[in-house]
Amino acid sequence: MKRILIISDLHCGHRAGLTPPGWQYPENDSDHERETFARNQRIMWDWFTRKVDSLKPIDFLFINGDSLDGKGERSGGTEQLEADRSKQVEIAAEAIKYIGADKIVMLYGTSYHTGKEEDWELVLSRMVNAEKIGGHEWPEVEGLVFDLKHHVSGSIIPHGRYTSIAREDLWNALWAEHNGQPRADVIVRSHVHYFAYQGRDGHLGIITPALQGWGSKFGIRRCSGMVDIGFLSFDVNGKEDYSWWAHLLKPESASEMILKL
Repeated sequence: MKRILIISDLHCGHRAGLTPPGWQYPENDSDHERETFARNQRIMWDWFTRKVDSLKPIDFLFINGDSLDGKGERSGGTEQLEADRSKQVEIAAEAIKYIGADKIVMLYGTSYHTGKEEDWELVLSRMVNAEKIGGHEWPEVEGLVFDLKHHVSGSIIPHGRYTSIAREDLWNALWAEHNGQPRADVIVRSHVHYFAYQGRDGHLGIITPALQGWGSKFGIRRCSGMVDIGFLSFDVNGKEDYSWWAHLLKPESASEMILKL
């Protein structure tokens, strides 16, 4: 049996991104906003490490894009924990190395976050000794073929969130019919920061949750859908013998979101 972890959208360098202890905001900050993010950074890192520890040892780690957040130009850098992308790479590398996977496959994310003129995720891939990094990959584990790519279109209606991953499955089937791609058993996409899945005829399609927490200005001011925080794990014995789980972090209570006057 081989164990696989699939993570995506860490957005390291953003104040709501996955943040190891040495990079977290200090507790008891006089700035209320920073204090809130300091608490959330600790909650998220503690949850992430406990979950990863419970799943070790990890044979394969698939990182499906947006490992770092970039300069944050659209918000004038006001949301950045660390705007220097070389340091964002260091933050992401520390988080990835904590997992301790034997082999790593990485996917490029969104250029706005990871580099418009250069690929900072390429630098990250070398730092964590990834086997490969690419825009679209088809790794095979024990006969089970994965189709990995970062981008997928999103939907603002709940039932529409399954359409895009079903479309990706159909496109893979058409490409495979013309010998342009391997026919995948599991289609994996990310980018939209919510979890959804669908399947047919022995094929599974998943949109991964993200490892960036709640609290970005874009999400608060522009989006209305549910945001899912977490990652996936697979236990694979063979092409038709595998199990998978979505590990999701949820708030303890909606009352945490209410401003009390």
